[in-house]
Amino acid sequence: MAPVGAADRVVIVGAGMAGANTAVTLREQGFRGRVVLIGDEPGVPFGRPPLSKTYLRSEEDLSAWYVRPAEWYDANAVERRGNTMVRGVDTASREVIIDSGDRIAYDRLVWCAGGRPRRPAIPGIDLAGVHLLRTVGDCDAIKRAARPGARAVVVGMGFIGSEMAASLRQLGLSVTAVHTGTAPLEAVLGADAGAVMGAIHRAHGVELISGDRVVELQGDGTVQRAITESGARIDCDLAIVGAGIEVNVAALGSTQIAIDNGVLVDPRCRTSIPTVHAAGDCANHLHPLFGRVRVEHYNNAEKMGQYVARSLLGDESPYVYVHTFWSDQYDDKLEYVGHATRWDHVVVRGSLEDRQFIALYLSDGVVRAAVGLNRGGDPELDEDGEMHACMQLVAAQAAPPINALSDDALDLRALAALR
Repeated sequence: MAPVGAADRVVIVGAGMAGANTAVTLREQGFRGRVVLIGDEPGVPFGRPPLSKTYLRSEEDLSAWYVRPAEWYDANAVERRGNTMVRGVDTASREVIIDSGDRIAYDRLVWCAGGRPRRPAIPGIDLAGVHLLRTVGDCDAIKRAARPGARAVVVGMGFIGSEMAASLRQLGLSVTAVHTGTAPLEAVLGADAGAVMGAIHRAHGVELISGDRVVELQGDGTVQRAITESGARIDCDLAIVGAGIEVNVAALGSTQIAIDNGVLVDPRCRTSIPTVHAAGDCANHLHPLFGRVRVEHYNNAEKMGQYVARSLLGDESPYVYVHTFWSDQYDDKLEYVGHATRWDHVVVRGSLEDRQFIALYLSDGVVRAAVGLNRGGDPELDEDGEMHACMQLVAAQAAPPINALSDDALDLRALAALR
């Protein structure tokens, strides 16, 4: 389709990182048409990472995480509609139907509706004191309950569960974490690096119950204990459930937009309907390097939103971002580049025992991803760092000799330059 012009109306559903960055980039790239940004939360669009970390621990407010300050949107004629739910989309008439019944016309629609916390079918999950984390309101409720000395159960040890367990321990709570794997983050990092993360949590006083699951939450109106499949009874004052997200696509159900584990988009983030793009957590993207991927991280939401704006304005290049993300747990920092859900070889440089290493994940000899724990630098900001070199290896689909990758005396930056 032709690029958007000054007479066009762009409606963006979802006022998180992807949606707000789409709006900001449209304006900063000179688009003069109408821009409407619809979100189901109040407040200014912001990045969510501090909700499980520094904001939860009252170490910072959210102002540094705003995509732009509130006044920017008015000054740049971006219409923000907060506390607004989208109930449907009519792609034939090009209209978005909101909860008031009003219809908002568009020439181009960008679906950035993200997801909501998965609510597993656990008896007792609706008890007071059981928390899921997505919004500022969710976080504020946890902050009120997170009194020093209180007992918390964390259900699941993915990134949200792991970061929440760390923050609650730092706040002085007793924490028991229950998860189905053998180690925290095992599905992402593998058994060895996952075991290191488990050791870090145990060293900070978290009781880890691995290979088990919570099957019931009990209490008289308020949660008092968690019951696991193996029969363990864990007394608690609050419970945090970190079971991943469900993508927000229900409002697209009556359309012909293709959906499969999110909104299916092509390498330019276009859906099966030419006038509709998608970005962020809800977009199942056809990536030139990784195939179909749906990524739920801050960096991707930011960059994919920016990319969609440029695509609307005529940029025909594909979205080729080599995914990166980070996680802070206690004083330990994890950086990740690439995307790998399975691998046949892991090469470790440095020391797992010293909790300072880089692990590279290979499939058929090709470097698909890498993780650095307390080593390697920020892959995007530190261009002389090892994690930046790992990002170059992933982008080049490099297949260097295993002995070269494992040789800690060999500079990864030189290896990346050689391809």
